[in-house]
Amino acid sequence: MRIEFPEHLIWGAATAAFQIEGSPSADGKAESIWDRFTARPGRIRDGSDARVACDHYRRYPEDLALMADLGLGAYRFSVSWPRVISAPDRGVNPDGLDFYSRLVDGLLERGIRPFVTLYHWDLPWFEQQRGGWDARDTVWRFADYAEVVARRLGDRVSHWVTINEPLTVTVAGYVSGDHAPGQHRPLGAFRVAHHLLLAHGAALERLRALVPNAKVGPALNLFPVIPRTRSDQRRAERIDALVNRLFADPILKGRYPRPVQRLLSVFNWTLQSGDLDLIGQPVDFVGVNHYSHIIIERSWLPWLGFRLARSSDPAALHTDMDWEIYPRSFFDTLTWLRERYDNPTVYITENGAAFADRVEADGRVRDQQRRDYLAAYLVMLRKALDAGSDVHGYFVWSLLDNFEWALGLSKRFGLIHVDYRSLRRTPKLSAHWYASVCRSDGFELSEAMYRSLLATTLDESLDLIEEHHLRGPAT
Repeated sequence: MRIEFPEHLIWGAATAAFQIEGSPSADGKAESIWDRFTARPGRIRDGSDARVACDHYRRYPEDLALMADLGLGAYRFSVSWPRVISAPDRGVNPDGLDFYSRLVDGLLERGIRPFVTLYHWDLPWFEQQRGGWDARDTVWRFADYAEVVARRLGDRVSHWVTINEPLTVTVAGYVSGDHAPGQHRPLGAFRVAHHLLLAHGAALERLRALVPNAKVGPALNLFPVIPRTRSDQRRAERIDALVNRLFADPILKGRYPRPVQRLLSVFNWTLQSGDLDLIGQPVDFVGVNHYSHIIIERSWLPWLGFRLARSSDPAALHTDMDWEIYPRSFFDTLTWLRERYDNPTVYITENGAAFADRVEADGRVRDQQRRDYLAAYLVMLRKALDAGSDVHGYFVWSLLDNFEWALGLSKRFGLIHVDYRSLRRTPKLSAHWYASVCRSDGFELSEAMYRSLLATTLDESLDLIEEHHLRGPAT
């Protein structure tokens, strides 16, 4: 059977500046918190760093050609704040801005729509020295930076992502310390989260003032929260409030979820007047980053005891990140967003999987697991569209194998294989398959793919697939 998608759906791929650009000090770029973090011994699992990464800063014309070969309709990339603002006096670095201007021009020349992310975790080090996301003043300096970028690119860029995954910034950066700036201060995490939300609102306000046709939204990583047993249901609701509603509710409802309000009162921390009005300004879309679901485990602490899904089922399949392949969670996430928040416009700003890919003797990369993963999740996307979810675009994470933060160069998410010694790019089997999806707005669900879906979905997911097969694709 053929799985088809509406013509308005944009097909794209995504990257982040720190993970692919390299050139950490070229043309006046300042240090970021990740430059400092990766320099600390023991912080990066494989001992690597991102000084070269994919060398995209110098090789971007080659990468533009690869995007065109894939038939991408859009490319989501992030602007590096310390490449654009390279000193604490807010002085603009024209060479840094020029790079992104050339990139945007190159995309438009190839008919590829640019989606710009303003913050994908690479805070300037000089901002960290002034307090980082702990400090409220960082919010307004971020807004100033957003204004600089908007003034330069706003004549050609209409789609803007303000903050990427504020949950990850907060939890990995300030609770577990696994990400830059590597701090362990759980009691300060709510202040960090609030400032990230304020930064989203402040940047949105500047973009709307400067770019008349701007479409602006956040990119939130969202997961279904699944209790292992019925007795874990209350804990699941608390965790859902922390990982999903902590950011979605203020942006889409203009208030914090009730369990979080109670926590804020315990920590004797109050909002300032007007904060929620700034955060809760209407957005043009919600970016959804989705990879798996969250399993609730037993814990004596009512707010803890969860992990990104590792199934207890020995037959379950997992990616190289040890995340369970569970396509139904994608459908459930989009259903939750539609029902809870009155069906906002959505772009799937990230979805993908890491596998241990390798270039074989004939020069090919046969990543059938990734192709089957993408096919399974796209089936669930089709079903979400059938159910009424207002999804306008889908971006694979990632265009290129890249520097996977604290895991270094050890995990490969890309449609395109990167040899980190020679920097040679090799499109994988999944890239060729995805190119056909981009060009035809659909794909044939072969018997082999269907059998793969049988191995990676639960019965209720298969019911959705069978229903789709019987009804045919919606127009």
